[in-house]
Amino acid sequence: MSELYIAGICGHFGFGKDFFDGQTVKTKIVSKELEKQLGSDCIYKVDTYGGMKRLGVIAIQYLKMFMKCKNIMILPAQNGLKFFVPLAVLLNIFFHRKLHYIVIGGWLAEYLTEHKFLKRLLKKFDGIYVETGTMKNTLEKMGFKNVVLMPNCKELKVLMPEELVFDEKKPYKFCTFSRVMKEKGIEDAIDAITKINKKNDDIICMLDIYGQIDKNYEERFLELQSTFPDYISYKGIVDYNCSADVLKKYFALLFPTYYNGEGFAGTLIDAFAAGIPVIASDWKYNSELIENMKTGLVYSTSEFNMLEDSIDWMINNVDKVKEMKYNCLYESKKFRPENVINIVINELK
Repeated sequence: MSELYIAGICGHFGFGKDFFDGQTVKTKIVSKELEKQLGSDCIYKVDTYGGMKRLGVIAIQYLKMFMKCKNIMILPAQNGLKFFVPLAVLLNIFFHRKLHYIVIGGWLAEYLTEHKFLKRLLKKFDGIYVETGTMKNTLEKMGFKNVVLMPNCKELKVLMPEELVFDEKKPYKFCTFSRVMKEKGIEDAIDAITKINKKNDDIICMLDIYGQIDKNYEERFLELQSTFPDYISYKGIVDYNCSADVLKKYFALLFPTYYNGEGFAGTLIDAFAAGIPVIASDWKYNSELIENMKTGLVYSTSEFNMLEDSIDWMINNVDKVKEMKYNCLYESKKFRPENVINIVINELK
């Protein structure tokens, strides 16, 4: 190895713990792929797990990263941005490293309108890597000239076409596959499936809910769970290596999110890799990522019954859903880590 590490990565690894949130998953994926392509002895890691409780230790490790690495890569959440960006700019007065900020989620532009000092500091970075073209265009309109499009990615098993599962008769199996919280539209999904079955006086659809339950939603979700009919179930957490095998048995994935921090949701990649179309709200960047009538349906959040209507359309157009399944497999190839991470590797010197 050369005198300096090629890159240092500062993010929420949660070493020794099991975390399934988007920040941790993306931090680990980026790190793993960089190690695969550049060598594990070329990457230095700083774990931000513990936050304020470990702030002193994290700050010391952050300083060491600047001392030891040619490139500095940060993947902070909102609170971390206010700490790691100013400190990076300050330390770089002395160390002259290349600074890279890999954005997680879709909240950055709005956040910077309220934190203008961070906007000035981030313009000093060599690269800001965002997940969608819409996000890139928004930041460029704010005066940024260092924004690079780098889609979300996951190292997943992608089904072969012959492995696709075609569900052609009732009850049609639907699922959610995201953090379990109200803002992810969990209750909307439950209501829509319940209304369809009541309207038909029959079990036309089933709903399985997967994902880590948000701590602030645990009490509410337990109340809901106690009222679930037989056709709605909570199925727990699935290891990301197994997502395609679990999801492939479903007719479609429901993603009625209205979560403020939504970016390029990893659940969309999970669904595409498993060959199942997505019914999603037109919230944030979903309409950019899901091609309507090709890899799923995108409905207007302003129309109260649109989720229910979209589910109805799918179960009455099974042949079209079959076409969508093949389209999803093809789309998933765009989000392989080896393709996506090359975007940032090309910027490392």
